[in-house]
Amino acid sequence: MITLALSKGRIFDETLPLLAAAGIEVLEDPEKSRKLILPTNQPEVRVVLVRASDVPTYVEYGGADLGVTGKDTLIEHGGQGLYQPLDLQIAKCRMSVAVRADFDYASAMRQGSRLKVATKYTSIAREFFASKGVHVDLIKLYGSMELAPLTGLADAIVDLVSTGNTLKANHLIEVERIMDISSRLVVNQAALKLKQAQIRPIIDAFTQAIGKTTASTQ
Repeated sequence: MITLALSKGRIFDETLPLLAAAGIEVLEDPEKSRKLILPTNQPEVRVVLVRASDVPTYVEYGGADLGVTGKDTLIEHGGQGLYQPLDLQIAKCRMSVAVRADFDYASAMRQGSRLKVATKYTSIAREFFASKGVHVDLIKLYGSMELAPLTGLADAIVDLVSTGNTLKANHLIEVERIMDISSRLVVNQAALKLKQAQIRPIIDAFTQAIGKTTASTQ
């Protein structure tokens, strides 16, 4: 049995065409089913639905043989024990710094200054500000990041940005782009050795599907 770990939402939806390229079709809609393990048209392949932040952990410890997760999640997790063969070029967005529109970010970023930053991505934020010589007090939040500057909890936030509409709606502005984010295929290293005959064709099909998509957009 091959187990693929996915999270609901954008990553799940954008992984479906790649699975189709590998001849795999998920037989139930996760938005309509209460099941956490979904069957596919391949009796030896199943999909498990987990939180996005848990995908690397499930794959690392063998709860899943492979999974799809964002670069942001992998950096925070550390990527230990994971083979990362492919950038799938899906669920694209960016990791950015945002502040209130009336906040003087340039002054706050002067060498030796201290900034209160709210984020779920503490490792990424810590490394980014350290590279600029700015001291930060990191406040870990798990949601509604935009509230932090509005309530005075933080001076800035580090978060994923897609369209930027949520920032605008909350009178925040994007002041720095830290990195581009997309989703990766991750594979359990032991599973790759023990189940190579089943896993390698999936990796190859994903690779070909990405190549076709890239070629069609050029």
